Amino acid sequence: MEKQYKIAVIGLGYVGLPLARLFATQYPVVGFDINQKRIDELNTGEDSTLEVESEILKAVLIQDNPLTKNEKGLYCSAAFDDIKEANIYIITVPTPVDQHNRPDLTPLCKASETVGKVLSKGDIVIYESTVYPGATEEECIPVLEKVSGLKFNEDFFAGYSPERINPGDKEHTVEKILKVTSGSTPEIGEVVDTLYKSVIVAGTHLAPTIKIAEAAKVIENSQRDINIAFVNELAKIFNLLDIDTHAVLEAAGTKWNFLPFKPGLVGGHCIGVDPYYLAQKAQEKGYHPEIILAGRRLNDSMGQYVASELVKIMIKNKIAINGGKVLNLGITFKENCPDVRNTKAVDVIHGLEDYSLQVTTFDPWANPKEVKHEYDLDVVNEMPEEKFDAVILTVAHKEFMNINLKNYIKEGGVIYDVKGVLEECDSRL
Repeated sequence: MEKQYKIAVIGLGYVGLPLARLFATQYPVVGFDINQKRIDELNTGEDSTLEVESEILKAVLIQDNPLTKNEKGLYCSAAFDDIKEANIYIITVPTPVDQHNRPDLTPLCKASETVGKVLSKGDIVIYESTVYPGATEEECIPVLEKVSGLKFNEDFFAGYSPERINPGDKEHTVEKILKVTSGSTPEIGEVVDTLYKSVIVAGTHLAPTIKIAEAAKVIENSQRDINIAFVNELAKIFNLLDIDTHAVLEAAGTKWNFLPFKPGLVGGHCIGVDPYYLAQKAQEKGYHPEIILAGRRLNDSMGQYVASELVKIMIKNKIAINGGKVLNLGITFKENCPDVRNTKAVDVIHGLEDYSLQVTTFDPWANPKEVKHEYDLDVVNEMPEEKFDAVILTVAHKEFMNINLKNYIKEGGVIYDVKGVLEECDSRL
């Protein structure tokens, strides 16, 4: 008889909740998170990240722990005892970098400690958090062994299946994105692959080892980061040459194998973070990754660059800078999404404030309390009823496309389009 899988998903953020919801359509699932406020919100059927629609979430939510009854469904809890009956643990906590851009594995190790306390013989722990190659077996497994007292690959096993969540994307949802899987032994790899294959309609790819799966994930975003850095450098060059970068990219894009990347701010929890994980591991082995870190430096500099470009245009238009008023449109890390993690719009705001400009930020998607807590910045959810010396669009929310921005600038004012989406603007990146 096939083993009855009982799943505990540790961490119910942008990655964990969609995955827990999906598995709950076929298996007993407990979604665990240490944030009681988040648990209370989810138990009402509401998701503030907007990744899972209310009716879809409510369709799988149940009131009692399904692990004890072997009934499919999702039970959300912050109580440690509620995950004890699981035999599959999936860890989906964040893996950020610190202020010096060094990998911070604290959330991952804490989650491993939590799982270690309830780990039983035969259990499988699957990690989805983005890490450098080797982190699962070198950093996480020793924590599981120490806390549980069990021996790896004899008493318990591990897997790695990197998340591929794209926040705000309602087309490429978790079940529609091909999933890379792996296991700590060939047999466990097959088990992990079969488990994911049962819910991922796009299919799976079973990697030979956990390290290979980890490496595949971290280079996905490093590759994208480098490509965006290239077009950001092009934008700087073409601005000096007084050439429209977007027009150049449109012309070059007529070639069949030209890659369609655009210049912009590179933030978020993946592209702006993951390359540092690979770079850190490379440096530990004595290799200095020149291209990866060069791309990171360039992309991290774009916020200040955008701010200085806007100021130059304002000066040319004879607009007083000291005390001038700027309306910034958008503070989330990407369009049509409430996620403000590692958003580089903040760099633009700070850059403008360094010139003594007064910046008002309007974002209909962002949570003002979250922005205040994370960045000590104020944001409004409704368009201000006043006129500004300049308007800068840093995030291409759909709501901004229907606003006549000329009604919000003073005579001689400037509209600067970072995203290259406005039909009428005075300048763009």
